[in-house]
Amino acid sequence: MRSALGLMLATVVSASLIVAIWYWTASPHARMASIPATVAATPSPKLAANAAAKAAAGANSTDITAAIPAKPATPGPAAAAPQPALSALPETPCSNPDALGVSRVVEVDTTGGPGFGFEHFKQLDFLADKEVVLTFDDGPWPGNTPAVLKALADQCTKGVFFSIGKHAIWHPEILRQVLAAGHTVGTHTWSHADLNSKKLSEQQVKDEIEMGMSAVKLALGTAPAPFFRFPELQHNPQAVAYLGQRNVAIFSCDIDSQDYKKASTPEKIIDTVMGRLDKLGKGIILMHDFQKHTAEALPELLRRLKAGGYKVVQMKAKAPLQTLPEYDEVMLKETKLPVASARPVSNVVQTIAR
Repeated sequence: MRSALGLMLATVVSASLIVAIWYWTASPHARMASIPATVAATPSPKLAANAAAKAAAGANSTDITAAIPAKPATPGPAAAAPQPALSALPETPCSNPDALGVSRVVEVDTTGGPGFGFEHFKQLDFLADKEVVLTFDDGPWPGNTPAVLKALADQCTKGVFFSIGKHAIWHPEILRQVLAAGHTVGTHTWSHADLNSKKLSEQQVKDEIEMGMSAVKLALGTAPAPFFRFPELQHNPQAVAYLGQRNVAIFSCDIDSQDYKKASTPEKIIDTVMGRLDKLGKGIILMHDFQKHTAEALPELLRRLKAGGYKVVQMKAKAPLQTLPEYDEVMLKETKLPVASARPVSNVVQTIAR
């Protein structure tokens, strides 16, 4: 009798243990635990102009979800709901007959992670003489990014924007304006950490890359282009190989505007870009929509490009970025951005009396 009772008790304990193990491994808690500890990000000097962003970027964390900071107190409208169909919105016809415009649009097959910009990558020389690509890093940012967008719109031209993940989460409404205007949106890590730093492990570097990609996707409501630029152009060899495996194109530059320097002024930015262009004759131009002086310089810089006979080439990706589900899941749960309604306005709001 005792042995039979003991056998039954052992069977019940074993069954309970099996159920508990199954529940844990199949539950979202297990998926969260499988995500590696996130990076204690090392902020870039280029972002030192904003103390709140710098402090948030340097926060230590033992969990990927804990790295998501509160939005800093900066000017700008409150975040709105994501708009998944922005990429399909029709563009406004150009009303400026003397606009710089876009001379041609190129489509990039990012398979294998091709590199662009002769500062680091010299294999793919696709620009003809007098052709330029306009690129902007570190946004979106209130005031500055909208001013850059206006300058580009006034000249009916396009650029590539490499967004920081944290900034995208803080200001999704601005990043959606970038996409809606027909520009290409790529990524620029989660917190602008130096991926070549010895303080970061290989896993932490991966976290910076992937968190940035998932954050930009969530902010846009749609996948960005598989275009990536390293902060400070600091190319970690392992990270380059990883991006190649992820089929993400890597961007360096040909002309650095040096608009992030403390002594920078709109006049110096214009002189730096035009002087370098006069020597090279073409190239990918690196600027920052995060910087106020860049926004102030851009209208005149675009006019100078037009007067100098330069033409803008827009770069688009053949296929959208494929983000990793585990990072998408964490961003969706922790950032708490509002979810867009899929219903048309006519189904939500109707006039019932006049």
